[in-house]
Amino acid sequence: MTPQDTIATISEKPNFLLAVAAHLRRKDAKAAVLNGSIIMLLSSSLVSGLNFLYNVAMARMLGPSKFGHVTASVTLLMLASAVTLSFQLVCAKFVARNQTAGAKAAVYRSLLGKAWMLSLALGGGLAASRGLVASYLHIPDPAVLAVLAVGIAVYVPVGVRRGAMQGLCSFRRLSASFIIEAFTRLACGVALVAAGYGVLGAVGAISAAVVAAYFLAPLGPEMRVRSEKSSPASFGEGFQAIVFFVGQVIINNIDILLVKHFFTPELAGLYAAVALVGRLLYFASWSVVSAMFPISAARPQEENHEVVYWPLLTVLGMTLGFVFTLSFFPHFVIHTIFGVEFHQGEPLLALYAVSAGLYSLSVVLMTYEMSRRIANTGWLQLVFSGVLVLAISAYHNSLHQVIAVQIVLMAVMLALVLFPFARRLRAPTPEAV
Repeated sequence: MTPQDTIATISEKPNFLLAVAAHLRRKDAKAAVLNGSIIMLLSSSLVSGLNFLYNVAMARMLGPSKFGHVTASVTLLMLASAVTLSFQLVCAKFVARNQTAGAKAAVYRSLLGKAWMLSLALGGGLAASRGLVASYLHIPDPAVLAVLAVGIAVYVPVGVRRGAMQGLCSFRRLSASFIIEAFTRLACGVALVAAGYGVLGAVGAISAAVVAAYFLAPLGPEMRVRSEKSSPASFGEGFQAIVFFVGQVIINNIDILLVKHFFTPELAGLYAAVALVGRLLYFASWSVVSAMFPISAARPQEENHEVVYWPLLTVLGMTLGFVFTLSFFPHFVIHTIFGVEFHQGEPLLALYAVSAGLYSLSVVLMTYEMSRRIANTGWLQLVFSGVLVLAISAYHNSLHQVIAVQIVLMAVMLALVLFPFARRLRAPTPEAV
């Protein structure tokens, strides 16, 4: 074909260049998701390892009873993470959506101010009610919760800073933020407990890690430019994020609390160990979601399917590999990590991994929907979190039954989330018309 023929072909088909450009954009998006996922997966592995070392060190240095107080404090921080993650998600979405550096900076500064007001209120509320909360959780020293309140008072702004990094696809800086937090918690926790500060030192390390994540993790020069007119974060999408993460926090934590209530301390501890292993799969999948979200939020609406394929396939592959490993090598996993006293948990490992994998696949689809539009999947997850509480409360004859309840509910939720996505997937795209 001569150059003249090529020009004639392009002139006769004005959509040709648009189709080529769309193809190149999809190719770049796939590469960006894959590269970001690799960075976040590697950093997530390191962070998970540091957090695991912190838990093991605190348990061995403090003993079961005092370690329970530390675990209760961590649970309170996890409840606050629903707000932190909501701000992170909204910030990532609108930083990615705005085109200029000044507009991105404007979104960041606006959300940071709101985050500080809310976070200080949460920290102040915990400090003021520390006596009541300590009594409810059977923590003997309310000062422990006052120390934790310092970390909670900074926790929501940390989410905004991470959201800015995520929205800019600055995955190395985002990884550094998580690594700084995990390393500070481990180093300070070991040092303070060894110095004789006990539970107060272990919880103080948690707050110190949050403060370090805010002040030490580099944000980058992009957020220091002059603010410009921007597409602001809407109340509807912010509220959607809060609904999503409240449901997520409940689904990820309520089973352990209910098992502690319905079962003996020994069985509850066994279940907590199994859950700790199973949730490694969820944390790994969240790294993939973190890489997908800002890229999906910045894509044109007509390209709303391509960017989710790789995350879904990646999480599905991780789930199958995880379940396979725990099915055929449960003895090795349990004995290597926890020791022979936890051997009764071996049959539960693969079952819990199935539940975690089903939920992780749902999370990929739900966060993808949230990156494109105000979706109802967050409300669906919130409803299922309530159903999960009722179902475990009704069916808890054994730990097997508790996990079976979760598998059934997570499978149903995945089907409900997948159905509308599959229906839109079959609809013709503008390129195909």
